[in-house]
Amino acid sequence: MVANVAIPYDAKQLSNVRVNLSSVVRSVDLLTSALIKRVTDAELLQYTLRALQLTDLTTLAGDDTESNVARLCFRAAYPFSNLAAHARMKGKVHTAAVCVYPSRVADAHRALTALGMVDRIQIASVATGFPSGSYPLETRLQEIRYAVEQGATEIDIVIDRSLVLTGRWQELYDEIVAMREACGDKVHLKAILAIGECGTMVNVYKASMVAMMAGSDFIKTSTGKEAVNATLPVGLVMIRAIQKFYRLTGKKIGLKPAGGVRTVRDAIAWMIMIRETLGEEWLKPELFRFGASGLLDDVEKQFYAVSKRLKSEE
Repeated sequence: MVANVAIPYDAKQLSNVRVNLSSVVRSVDLLTSALIKRVTDAELLQYTLRALQLTDLTTLAGDDTESNVARLCFRAAYPFSNLAAHARMKGKVHTAAVCVYPSRVADAHRALTALGMVDRIQIASVATGFPSGSYPLETRLQEIRYAVEQGATEIDIVIDRSLVLTGRWQELYDEIVAMREACGDKVHLKAILAIGECGTMVNVYKASMVAMMAGSDFIKTSTGKEAVNATLPVGLVMIRAIQKFYRLTGKKIGLKPAGGVRTVRDAIAWMIMIRETLGEEWLKPELFRFGASGLLDDVEKQFYAVSKRLKSEE
């Protein structure tokens, strides 16, 4: 999928924005609650495998080492402990990406190359002063360039929330444009909004629009380090921005909830909401991802449990 390019900043898209939070919460309930209750075991198995294929398997710990990253890459390529399950699926089931710090990108590239998966599993790297974004712009751009040089195919930038909180939207746009340019035309850019530190839902919507205008390929909820991370209501606000941007430009922008998606049931709620709003075409790695470190544990648990139930019913 070709990387997005920036379009001119349009302040009109940020005027007269209103978000009724109680209405958003009701809409989420209407979109997801009844459908989740009706999921059959056969559908649950399909959702479980799809959640796996949409995951950016992540390690962003201060004690990450080359061996940690190698284990992460092996699990991304072979997510089930029973290798016979992989043989039955002919190796087609793996995560969408691994996500690491810039200093660990080369480790990930070596590990995935050794596994023969470097062309099938993307290497994402957080950058730009993760998680705060409160560093000089030039050092943030250098971080992007370094990660790309080391082999990153996706960059998860984090925006400077102070620009959101003070309404400096043009400055935010200019910074993300510079980050887009630092990525080059082949590396995809995901803009982390850190929604728990944006202040209001209106700011979340405006930050989403600015990030998309500036050339982001995805908008991402959180770093996973904030007090509030990926929630369905904030996801719906970001979806509405994606829909508006698509109507304006014809460009499809991806969404990545990160932080708080720990179980298959959590993932199903997100996938249902995406299907009911943006459509089935968005439920592919090019347009939807989960940023997660613990989700795979429940994916494996549910895969074996549901497979066993279905087999007993045969």
